[in-house]
Amino acid sequence: MPIENISDTARWVAVYRAMESARRDALFNDPFAARLAGAHGTQIVSELKRGKSLAWPMIVRTAVFDEMIMDRVANHGVETVVNLAAGLDTRAWRMQLPRSLRWIDVDLPGITEYKANAMRGEKTACTYEAIAMDLTDASERAALFARIDSESKRALVITEGLLIYLTAEHVGSLARDIHSMQCAIWWLFDLASKRLLHIMNRYWGRAVKAGNAPFQFAPVEGTAFFEKFGWRELEFRSGLDEAHRLRREMRMAPLWRLLSRFGSRERREQFRRMSGYVMLERTSHTD
Repeated sequence: MPIENISDTARWVAVYRAMESARRDALFNDPFAARLAGAHGTQIVSELKRGKSLAWPMIVRTAVFDEMIMDRVANHGVETVVNLAAGLDTRAWRMQLPRSLRWIDVDLPGITEYKANAMRGEKTACTYEAIAMDLTDASERAALFARIDSESKRALVITEGLLIYLTAEHVGSLARDIHSMQCAIWWLFDLASKRLLHIMNRYWGRAVKAGNAPFQFAPVEGTAFFEKFGWRELEFRSGLDEAHRLRREMRMAPLWRLLSRFGSRERREQFRRMSGYVMLERTSHTD
């Protein structure tokens, strides 16, 4: 199997960013993606079932996250971005961020070192810090969050592509710990439904399990799962709707949209929320 560990999923997604960046009508430009993906990333995509044809969800996610991050920074006073399980993300280099913004990437030591070596000599747009740590270590995570909280006032936390690999118990623990940071006003992530989880496991389940990174988290209650941990949905962008808007949807999408119109309002909403990009806002209440 081409995926040997969870960090290989970062190389996989970097290939998709490189593919998009090579287009004339690219939604974003990541000049570092091909370098970071490397030969192993290319191998992963070439060996995965429908590896290239199913690039569109990752490409749309990247573009939409770019928009949602810039909105928080430009219009809502975010001064710190905490990018958990950052992988090979290059937004601190490629986006037009203010120099005053503090960007913190956090991920496992191996992938953090790999990215640092690959990006050596490249200048970031903002103030940048990379932290190598295992986010599943509760004590280390608590210490990191406490430090960030003591140094920041208005922060946006990002967990792009992370939650689906966690159990519900681990997601709840992470949600509670992020909420412990008083500076963490917003939390941005992608969320899958049970239906999408089934589809993803059908195509890629064996490959990710072989790398000890199975797809797991898809709460039946959707974003309501996070309410007991002190979070409420501020914004939900449907992956299918955004793919249509950005003209990066799957081949049969027009037919699926047409058929969905004949269902009940509840079924249409389930279809719209099959996958999405979620901005949560902190509340004072936790269970």
